[in-house]
Amino acid sequence: MSYHIYLAGEIHSDWRAELEKQISEELDVEFIFSGPQENHEKSDAIGETILGTQPDLLYRDIQSSKINNLRTQLFLRKADLVIAYFGEKFRQWNTASDVSLALAKNKPVILIRPENLHHPLKELSERANVTVDTIPKAVQVLKYLFD
Repeated sequence: MSYHIYLAGEIHSDWRAELEKQISEELDVEFIFSGPQENHEKSDAIGETILGTQPDLLYRDIQSSKINNLRTQLFLRKADLVIAYFGEKFRQWNTASDVSLALAKNKPVILIRPENLHHPLKELSERANVTVDTIPKAVQVLKYLFD
């Protein structure tokens, strides 16, 4: 049996590759990973790529957001688990939005956030099933679940 894990979080670092590598080294379970479009330029331009030039940047963002939200909805629907990563470098409204949507769909959530983001994420952390402060700790949770 394989499990679908949606990886919500910023797209500017290699945290997904790090997490997937650690999971593959620690667990003998088949996981299928999905997440947002990681190519930032492609994500921002997809509305115009498909629908043509928009009248301004606002409409460009609106059209791209519709397609990106469809992607998120599709992959979250299939997810058995959501792992959300909040790093220190970027404001991550999309991550918070994805976690909220997952929780509304009763999806289990592991939230990864550094200790210094405890306060701004306190309500979201309390809604998640588990909150940890590092990727290795999230892997330990998975190891416990699937051991």
